[in-house]
Amino acid sequence: MNNMHVKKGDTVMCNSGNDAGVKGEVLAAYPKTNKVVVKGVNIRKKHIKPRKQGESGGIIEAEVAIPASKVNIYCSSCKKGVRVRYNVKSDGKKVRVCASCGKELD
Repeated sequence: MNNMHVKKGDTVMCNSGNDAGVKGEVLAAYPKTNKVVVKGVNIRKKHIKPRKQGESGGIIEAEVAIPASKVNIYCSSCKKGVRVRYNVKSDGKKVRVCASCGKELD
């Protein structure tokens, strides 16, 4: 199993591409493919076919998955996207901390 530095619900900042510098929440994480879906990032148009009678089809805009390596976790104290380090607490729990300031991210 692939261990990712981001989880569902994290606030992340996009590193590169058309959405570089955009902040958003992780809506879904896919560890097997190492991809994440971020709210407001990588929006594509999707053609929807009507399935039931009376339902309308059309073109909707939806977020598409991007590689997890293209996002950094947003640190509220640093006010930027940062790398993540892992610290083990005395009770054996592993926590994510900001690599810049050392603040706990969870």
